[in-house]
Amino acid sequence: MNKQLEKLAAGRHGDPFALLGRHAEGERLVYRCFMPRIRRLWIGENRVEMPRVPGSDLFQLETGVEQLTAHPLLTWEDDTGARREAHDPYSFAPTLPAEGMRAFHDGSHYRACELLGAHHASFDAITGTRFAVWAPNARRVSVVGDFNQWDGRSHTMRFHPRPGIWELFVPGLFEGAYKFELLTADNTVALKSDPFARWSEQRPATASLISEPSAYGWRDSTWLESRHQRNSLAQPISVYEVHLGSWRRHEDNSFLGYRELARQLCDYIKPLGFTHVELLPMKEHPLDESWGYQSTGYFSPTSRHGTPDDFRAFVDHCHAEGIGVILDWVPAHFPRDAHALARFDGTALYEYHDNWKAEHRDWGTLVFNYERNEVRSFLVSSALYWLREFHLDGLRVDAVASMLYLNFSRQAEQWVPNKHGGHHNLEAIDFIRELNNAVRHDHPDCLMIAEESSDWHGVTHPVESGGLGFTLKWNMGWMHDTLNYMSKDPIHRKHHQDWLTFGPVYAFNEHFMLPLSHDEVVHLKKSLFGRMPGDEWQRFANLRLLYCYQWFYPGKQLLFMGGEFAQQGEWNSGEALPWSRAGEDLPSKTSHLVGVLNRLQTKHSALAEWDCDARGFEWLSGEDAERSVICFLRHAEKESLVVVFNFTPEPRPGYRIPLHQPGRYRIVFNSDDTEFGGSGLFANRDVESEAKPHCGRGHSLVVDLPPLAAVVLKIEV
Repeated sequence: MNKQLEKLAAGRHGDPFALLGRHAEGERLVYRCFMPRIRRLWIGENRVEMPRVPGSDLFQLETGVEQLTAHPLLTWEDDTGARREAHDPYSFAPTLPAEGMRAFHDGSHYRACELLGAHHASFDAITGTRFAVWAPNARRVSVVGDFNQWDGRSHTMRFHPRPGIWELFVPGLFEGAYKFELLTADNTVALKSDPFARWSEQRPATASLISEPSAYGWRDSTWLESRHQRNSLAQPISVYEVHLGSWRRHEDNSFLGYRELARQLCDYIKPLGFTHVELLPMKEHPLDESWGYQSTGYFSPTSRHGTPDDFRAFVDHCHAEGIGVILDWVPAHFPRDAHALARFDGTALYEYHDNWKAEHRDWGTLVFNYERNEVRSFLVSSALYWLREFHLDGLRVDAVASMLYLNFSRQAEQWVPNKHGGHHNLEAIDFIRELNNAVRHDHPDCLMIAEESSDWHGVTHPVESGGLGFTLKWNMGWMHDTLNYMSKDPIHRKHHQDWLTFGPVYAFNEHFMLPLSHDEVVHLKKSLFGRMPGDEWQRFANLRLLYCYQWFYPGKQLLFMGGEFAQQGEWNSGEALPWSRAGEDLPSKTSHLVGVLNRLQTKHSALAEWDCDARGFEWLSGEDAERSVICFLRHAEKESLVVVFNFTPEPRPGYRIPLHQPGRYRIVFNSDDTEFGGSGLFANRDVESEAKPHCGRGHSLVVDLPPLAAVVLKIEV
């Protein structure tokens, strides 16, 4: 008894239920409570005072214990003289379902957030909050918060050895900040936020917050019913990528709330015609400068912008305005912050044990251990939670290549081959397939988009046929080749025609999204506008040409915020976009161009229907490197369009284009029109084809090509 009491007082007792609560000891029935920092304690409805064991914070009753209810009420007077009361947490039997713990341990619990974390609950008609955390190697775990003065001796949890889970039901507790205090495997005390917390304090504070079950009343049933059509690869999908913390801010540079952002963002991008908004990770994260990519709250929307229900309202409003919401989600790595996942119970728990394998040296972060069943339960549950609880329309999965390869960004001596002698991370591959299968099962109409930068074959192929199962893959090759080409002075572009013509060779190996993302406008890369060569007029013309190439090339589009109005400087995540720029003449006309491109996609099925089908693209000519002109056909089942690009500032009147279908062709788009800030050099007019062979085609037509411009023609039947 004395040794157990000493352990309780020292915060080193790992099994408080063996001592506290009601116990039969021989013929004696006793009731014990351990409550530091109180003067007096009473038990039961009749408030029988419990004697204190001399020199300790243990109270013990030996008379009348049999008359107490199963869950006796405790009333106590604290050091200030204030009185409080609650039912004894150590009077309750285990509260976690055995089958749920088994499923989590086996890696098959895809709603693990309903098992672990903090949840309002009721047991034997007594209400409170149930806490549960996975920490198999901890020697003692307590839940601490304002309710117990953050004293880890007060609410030590019950341990379930096989699944490695600790749990405790705290009656009468419904709100407040909390953490888990762990006596770790190496005998140190650690304070950890809840990995399954559904809401967290705003940085720099790091505690988790008890969250009431959401009572938000969704209004997007019509949207959800039609989402399978909206997210179809046969439909236009153009994505506006946003960092919520720096899109707009208040005048004092403070963050906008989710509800403000919803209204302002939708009012802005709806006229531009974007079908979706993609949010840089807004899971809770401690460091603003990480942009959310070093997340600590895998179930918690960042409190920078409000509550979880405020975020629900954000998504709901976007849906009401006809805009889908995609979340950037990061299962590849996590930060080393002491309050979060790193060495959670004193051991490598969420991360790999092998230091080489566990560390992302490029980012200073840790790699999830995909071998652990519990980690897979954690990650898949997180993905499904965001889709289910917040009605998101898809996830963009970050850094997939770093997951697939054991030697990703590592020297030869810094990695160990897999069991087959190769460089593939076999368990990460299995996890990715498991993740995509789970999403397809629960949310078949949601998009799963891979940021995957290697030449891995089958990223968007079905899992059943050996693929990874994503819906779309970022086409990083297209992005690099296109930006390298467009940054060249036009006089030198003729030497790099292959940067334009190589892409279509593999354009249909996967289902591609064409990204001009946040990564391309930071770290001294310059803004998109800043990369464009030439004088001021030519830079705007080149930027218009870049966007035309992105929208007319096969694939779906993603553009980072600020690019639409030709932001001059690099993106600065610490302040709002330079909105004064958006109101200037040529920048506003660039935004207008982006809106027209989106509407053109909606109007003309040839620009979207077969984006991911080889039938959707056909070269007319890609060989005119000397004049830096390319032309191709975009096809759909009921429509074809001729697209011609002049990548030089030299006008090309009377340029002959090969065709195989004779007829009258109407110019339906010209990026050199004055409404976009162009020169308006050539009037848009219908053009009649000629039965004159050219470049292997039986017909051709002559069109006037404006400088640094794209022209789209449609046959008039």
